[in-house]
Amino acid sequence: MQKLKRSINMGFRVTQEEYDLIMKRMDEIGFPSTRSYLLKMALNGHIFTLDLDDVRECTRLLRILSNNLNQIAKRANETGNVYITDIADVKARLDEIWHLQDKTIKSLTKVLEVA
Repeated sequence: MQKLKRSINMGFRVTQEEYDLIMKRMDEIGFPSTRSYLLKMALNGHIFTLDLDDVRECTRLLRILSNNLNQIAKRANETGNVYITDIADVKARLDEIWHLQDKTIKSLTKVLEVA
């Protein structure tokens, strides 16, 4: 039989309202199990969850921008011409990325201020 790393069992009772609140908070942050949630809270006292949707969007826009730049470079090398509409599209996407980046940094700064 395998010796368990965590060999001490701990338990406690809660009211139905407390249980519901614990379950609600656990679901809000997407923890996989009650045990892992309660252990993390007992050891650390807080759990940070980050909404990284803006980071994913920045990554997506950077891929698109990179593809556009490659196409512009290829066209410039083949024909010697660069179209103003292509440059305007790249500038617009770059502005969008900077806006999302700023929004993300401000959000992360708020999280760090709370901690």
